[in-house]
Amino acid sequence: MIEQKEGDLMLDCASSKLDVILEKAAQENPLSRDELLFLLTLSEETDLSKVFNVARQLRTRYFEDKIFIYGFVYFSTYCRNECAFCLYRKSNHSLERYRKTDLEIMETALSLVESGVHLLDLTMGEDPYYFDKQESGFEHLIRTVELIKKSTEIPIMISAGVVSEEVLREFKAAGIDWYATYQETHNPDLYHKLRLGQSYSERMEGKKSAHKLGFLIEEGLLTGVGDTDEDLVDSLEAMKSLGADQVRVMSFVPQEGTPMHRFTSVAPYRELLIIAIMRLVFPDRLIPASLDVDGLKGLADRLDAGANVVTSIIPPQSGLAGVSNQSLDIDDGNRTVSRIIPVLAQHGLVPASRDEYADWVLKRQNRS
Repeated sequence: MIEQKEGDLMLDCASSKLDVILEKAAQENPLSRDELLFLLTLSEETDLSKVFNVARQLRTRYFEDKIFIYGFVYFSTYCRNECAFCLYRKSNHSLERYRKTDLEIMETALSLVESGVHLLDLTMGEDPYYFDKQESGFEHLIRTVELIKKSTEIPIMISAGVVSEEVLREFKAAGIDWYATYQETHNPDLYHKLRLGQSYSERMEGKKSAHKLGFLIEEGLLTGVGDTDEDLVDSLEAMKSLGADQVRVMSFVPQEGTPMHRFTSVAPYRELLIIAIMRLVFPDRLIPASLDVDGLKGLADRLDAGANVVTSIIPPQSGLAGVSNQSLDIDDGNRTVSRIIPVLAQHGLVPASRDEYADWVLKRQNRS
């Protein structure tokens, strides 16, 4: 009986502590490191529901019921790197790779714009076709981007790896608004186990250079790759220091043909909790709900956790691949705008207008 009373008292204290932290977050007072670490220990459904509820309140405060939608064009799956977690690592010869032509990139981009996306995310591995020729290797891509921008005036994100400052300047002149090179972790030791042979500081400095050139910055992390709660808080602090405009987390999906294919997947709630904590820390930023991990069936949970961007919209029969799950929900049309709108409606949410997204981007650029 005494042990039961002591246990109940500990639960009451933890619940009270959570309520205090969430009230602080709701008032947009910065949370301490210890408070963030406490939130990352939560796993009970009632506690998670409390965190998700405050995250949604903060999202509504800044974005009302509006959700942004991103089209995804993974235009080359060739890569010169050997990332331990990535299906598309250079030495994985078990998959069929592709490199889309300029015309194919253009056609896919235009079809995504017509479908109603608010942004185009142009992504590739660090394809030697582009990188071996240094600056001149990107000429065709830059010209394609210019044509897409002139034809659509839609905001564009480039996720093309670590490029030189000269290439960054040419991307900016071509009309690109966002630059994304995910660090995956902000623990340098863990980083070097994940991104084999790649410089931690060069990747970080590339983002900082892009920010100074006027790009909006997306920063991302993987969870389930050996990261600790301390590492995750370090990432939140690094994202804040970077001034990231969009922050994201994705659960690691073990991939055949990689050194990490035997890793155990993290519990589904883990990514949701981190999304919600990101919303508490960054109430006015963009936080994606990716279709790349669990597809359409995982979208509702990520929206309930406070996400306000749906990413990885991919046209069916386009010959394009995903990242974490190469073909999940693509050819059956579940990664289309028409399929996600009913999910939004079920949760009292609606797609923003293209003008609303463009206005947000412009305001954020002016602020930066």
